[in-house]
Amino acid sequence: MIKVDKSVAAAVRGAVGATLLGALGMHGAVAATPQGEQDLLEEVVVTAQFREQSVQDTPLSITAISGDLLESRSQTSLAEVTNQAPNVTLKPQGAAFGPAMGASIRGVGQFDFNPALEPGVGIYVDDVYYATLTGSILDLLDLERVEILRGPQGTLAGKNSIGGAVKLYSKKPTGEGGSISGTYGSRDRIDLRASGDFALSDTLFMRVTGVSKRQRGHVDRIDYGCAFPSSGVPILAPVLDDCVVGTMGDVDYTALRAQLRWEAASNLTITGAIDFTDDNRTPAGSVIVQGDAVVNPNVQPVQGVTNLSTSVFAPPRGSYYNYASFYQPRGTFVRGATTTTALETRPPINVKFTGWGASFDAEWRLSDNLSLKAISAYRAYDSFFSNDNDLSPLASSLGFGDLSFHSFSQEVRLNGAALEDNRIEYTLGVFYMDQKSIYATTQDLRNSRTGGLTQFQGDDPVNADTRALFGHLAFHLTDDLTANLGLRYTDEHKDYSFIRRTYAGALHPQLGILEAGNPRNYDGNNYDYRANLQYAISEDLMTYAQYATGFKGGGVSPRPFSAAQAVPFNPEKLTSYEVGMKSDLLDRRLRVNASLFFSKYKDLQLTLLSCPQFGAGLPCAVVANAGNAEMKGAELEVVARPIAGLSLDASFSVLDFKYTFLDPQAGGPTRPTGPQFGMRPAYVPKIKWSLGAQYSFNMPSGATLTPRADVSFQGELFTNGFNSQFNRINPYGVGNARLTWRAADEGWEVSAEVTNITDKYFYLTRFDQFAQTGVTDGQPGRPREYALTVKRRF
Repeated sequence: MIKVDKSVAAAVRGAVGATLLGALGMHGAVAATPQGEQDLLEEVVVTAQFREQSVQDTPLSITAISGDLLESRSQTSLAEVTNQAPNVTLKPQGAAFGPAMGASIRGVGQFDFNPALEPGVGIYVDDVYYATLTGSILDLLDLERVEILRGPQGTLAGKNSIGGAVKLYSKKPTGEGGSISGTYGSRDRIDLRASGDFALSDTLFMRVTGVSKRQRGHVDRIDYGCAFPSSGVPILAPVLDDCVVGTMGDVDYTALRAQLRWEAASNLTITGAIDFTDDNRTPAGSVIVQGDAVVNPNVQPVQGVTNLSTSVFAPPRGSYYNYASFYQPRGTFVRGATTTTALETRPPINVKFTGWGASFDAEWRLSDNLSLKAISAYRAYDSFFSNDNDLSPLASSLGFGDLSFHSFSQEVRLNGAALEDNRIEYTLGVFYMDQKSIYATTQDLRNSRTGGLTQFQGDDPVNADTRALFGHLAFHLTDDLTANLGLRYTDEHKDYSFIRRTYAGALHPQLGILEAGNPRNYDGNNYDYRANLQYAISEDLMTYAQYATGFKGGGVSPRPFSAAQAVPFNPEKLTSYEVGMKSDLLDRRLRVNASLFFSKYKDLQLTLLSCPQFGAGLPCAVVANAGNAEMKGAELEVVARPIAGLSLDASFSVLDFKYTFLDPQAGGPTRPTGPQFGMRPAYVPKIKWSLGAQYSFNMPSGATLTPRADVSFQGELFTNGFNSQFNRINPYGVGNARLTWRAADEGWEVSAEVTNITDKYFYLTRFDQFAQTGVTDGQPGRPREYALTVKRRF
């Protein structure tokens, strides 16, 4: 396991502070952009096809967002970026899944943090792949741009980008510039950000950036015995005012990044980067949404108290509190006629993530038409989290996990051009990744429907490696017509070991048999293809048609409750057909991009809630290839600057999902607790849209005053492949507003913002464990919040 000492985290916090102070010592001001250029739509350069292109010339469905636009929208976390991206869902997960983010694009993704499962949406930072959902709730620190690629990126980004890819690109060292900012807001929010760019010599440049964020959580945790003294339930924890023992949903995040760029020769540039993240907070804020006292009596070991019904301990809808104790005491629990005794379980009530990474990027321009690029990276983290699955005075299902991970990746790309006027542009590349995760978990299931499994500890290492060869070819048939072709071959291997012990460390009487089959191996390979034809009707209008494939890696079901449940599952595969258009109209004052797509989805990987074929009476979390589906949809993005100073943007998407086949062992009429025809996959709304507007007023002093408003809407969705009332999230819309004053030389900036301006109560996620615990919980989004930011650019 990779451990980072507390002194290292403290040193990083000190380094962030030093970055802030260092930035204050810099001199100079940023020159203002000419007004004429400000009135035109900005051109964003992307590298989605391995070479620099304007996003308007790239025949892919891309939402490209500049760092300045992210700031103007008050977006500081990766999970917030997708509010304006069609058919894209990024969600910070609830307490049960720890510091992880779920992701889905065009109905394809993953929302289970388990590192033995593949993401489905690729997350990249400076072309370095982040292999797990844990640790992907990234702060948008010092970014140049974000590229969100929709549709399978099997040949461009590789396996596990079957739904699409989200790519973050940081600002590179140039030897000049920097900023420092501070934010104060609701519930004692304090954000500090700084960046400094230094020229160490004529050929060596360094950029250092840091962020520190603190905020009290928006969900209170109340001691039940204190709130209801006549219940006879003892007070289980020291209480504050109004019987509050703490908050959930806190923010306590520190990150530091340093880059060195060396122009080693006129044709060789080397960039090295190192980053560190420390996230130490309480679990994600959750509340009980629905409960059933018959399923979950939650009997207390207190004289005269026989049960606590959910009608008592479930707060009313719209509340921001729960009665979670994160506690199961030693003693007798009663569920109907069942009585069990076991050891006390009381984990720390916190979430910890400590991670770091280093990368090395070398670009060697061999000639005017040939260059070689090599990207090497190492990433590692340790994560701990605990969860009280029913948020009641005594946990009916309590667990905590310790997850460690490390990976090494290497990518080499050869970019070239051939024939007259570079009619052919090509990329040849290789990719290798080796990774290892160890998921250590402790579960106390005494008071849930688990077939007498009571308490156990797991310690599951998974080794995985990936090798790939890929190529991309752009053949400019005429000045206006280009054929883009892609091919990638991927080979993958995984081996799993399952350790199941009692709290005392002995072989578990029911689950210990899993150890006899160690290790369990999975091997697979796949070819992906892309054929794309783009045609420039004019300088302002481009159309394209594309056929593309992608896949998400297979493996072995990572949560078996019997030897029979440790079964392999195959990769998911997607074939997509797409047509689209991109246009800059009215002298680059109106941009309209649109796409239509149809996808065939094969061997969907779904987690089953019931699987008697692998052992009757046991809980089930088997990952299986449950069936096939078809998806079709449309996406529209519009940006306009009709008059000087006014900017408008809008997006809209619709997605229709339909199962065409369901495995009888997984769902359909023969498996009423599995996915059914007419249901939708997890976290896939049918409709999504957004609107944004801002206007810059020029003041007599030369300063500008810019109000901005944004509203986004998400349609109904379900958080489980088996759609039910227990995992439904109602449609909701959220509005934000921001007012920014910027000095004439753009050196000083002051912004006031309000998020969730209508104080809308909505759920980001829901965790459906009704069958096991009699309760489903939801993670409410943050209520209305205010913040004031002061920023100084250098």
